[in-house]
Amino acid sequence: MAVKQHRYRVRVTWEGNRGAGTASYAGYDRAHAITAGDKPPIAGSSDPSFRGDPARWNPEELLLASLSACHKLWYLGLCAGAGVVVTSYVDDAEGEMTEEANGAGQFTAVTLRPRVEIAQGSDAALALELHHKAHEMCFIARSVNFPVTVEPVIT
Repeated sequence: MAVKQHRYRVRVTWEGNRGAGTASYAGYDRAHAITAGDKPPIAGSSDPSFRGDPARWNPEELLLASLSACHKLWYLGLCAGAGVVVTSYVDDAEGEMTEEANGAGQFTAVTLRPRVEIAQGSDAALALELHHKAHEMCFIARSVNFPVTVEPVIT
């Protein structure tokens, strides 16, 4: 089978210059806009712990959301192909990040907690097993260097 290459492009534009640029650490906002083509912009900032705007998405939340959404998309596709009818899907994902004394940091773990409702007559055991397959297939989970755990509940 031939390998396919995909390329993605986004633009991140800093919106936080208060007039003096980065003349001081406290003198600028961390606000930015994330855009791609004609899609609506995503208002971003840093985590409030790092002087960010809590009303805007931070990169850590976006990474967590990417992991959750990728798993969900694979899972729903696998269910559709296997005859499992999903009627509801909600994931309360959680990530842990460790910050070092020098300010550097990294995610150390992410846990996805999808709560899935399936239609009567669908195979609950198969619905549960398909989470394992979705995890094996998820592009984002396969790309990170920390463990991603999936703790699904099927009803």
